[in-house]
Amino acid sequence: MLPLIRSFRNSDLAKKVIHRIENLAGGELFRIVHVCGTHEDTITKYGIRDMLPENVGVLMGPGCPICTVPPNKIDVAIRIAEKKAILTTFGDMLRVPSGHGSLADANARGADIRVVYSIHDSVRIAERTEKQVVHFAVGFETTAPTTAAEILANPPKNFSIYSAHLLIPPAMIYLLESGESSIHGFILPGHVSTIIGSAGYCEVAERFKIPQVVAGFEPLDVLFAISMILQQSLEGRGEVENEYSRAVREKGNPKAQRMMAQVFDKVDGAWRGIGVIKNSGLALKREFEECDASKRFHIEAEEDYTMPKGCRCGEVLKAVIYPWDCPLYNSSCTPDNPIGPCMVSHEGSCYISARYGAFGKKHG
Repeated sequence: MLPLIRSFRNSDLAKKVIHRIENLAGGELFRIVHVCGTHEDTITKYGIRDMLPENVGVLMGPGCPICTVPPNKIDVAIRIAEKKAILTTFGDMLRVPSGHGSLADANARGADIRVVYSIHDSVRIAERTEKQVVHFAVGFETTAPTTAAEILANPPKNFSIYSAHLLIPPAMIYLLESGESSIHGFILPGHVSTIIGSAGYCEVAERFKIPQVVAGFEPLDVLFAISMILQQSLEGRGEVENEYSRAVREKGNPKAQRMMAQVFDKVDGAWRGIGVIKNSGLALKREFEECDASKRFHIEAEEDYTMPKGCRCGEVLKAVIYPWDCPLYNSSCTPDNPIGPCMVSHEGSCYISARYGAFGKKHG
């Protein structure tokens, strides 16, 4: 595996691909959007934006699962924890702000909120206590199958979930329909695509005829994907291509898809900074309502709140601006003192940009 990884970090080959990108781009403006925190890390860490022609821009859209959890969902999770339940979630969720503070604030006030690495850890906690244990289930198609698997495995009666799972393709459709950001192609997320496959984006291709390329996470993966998008555009094509064929199949993971379909219904989902997107959320089916914490604790989500004053995370998540276009970026809003959600999560574009000291030149 290591020789394969090294081959995707070959500087000589990278120079050839960049030269190809320059030839394909010509003088036309291209704005390419990706929806994956790991891709953003690769792009920023290796300075890929600075390697590209000035007329080719790459922006991150709503690809950070922590950043997109709406504040009212966090408020519900806090209220559940305040009912003497044990609330479990992933570490990045603790500092994400909401209308009533963060989970970390609630924990400091005495709520029992615990960080876990997987939902299975939460189930194990439930097996060892008589208290109610609620897992705050966040994430895209990558983590939803593990949630479904635990629900199907007949968890303890004192275990339930509060679902904040969201789906990527409907968010892509929203971005294209809204027209707020001019988008000429998508770099598709590798992790999500292992589940839904390259076929999972067919509706986007059929409706919008826009170039899309599934990409891996090494620098050359990203550069190859950009060149493939530009090639499609030059040829007047708008298809789904798979650069990451070493891990992603056309049909993805059928077993994971079946489990998700068995446990969840698609519902309209709320995305922080964006709003409600049709059929982009996952809610437990009626036959699994006994595992639904919102029904078990009879708590409804209240009205959402707006972004903090001056915070432009909503525009960052919609691929309208770069992180450094926000006036708070790396001034009052830093990784140590995050104001917006994009600066909280390790997968947030603002956090990643600040971590690597990015104030990139304007592209696209």
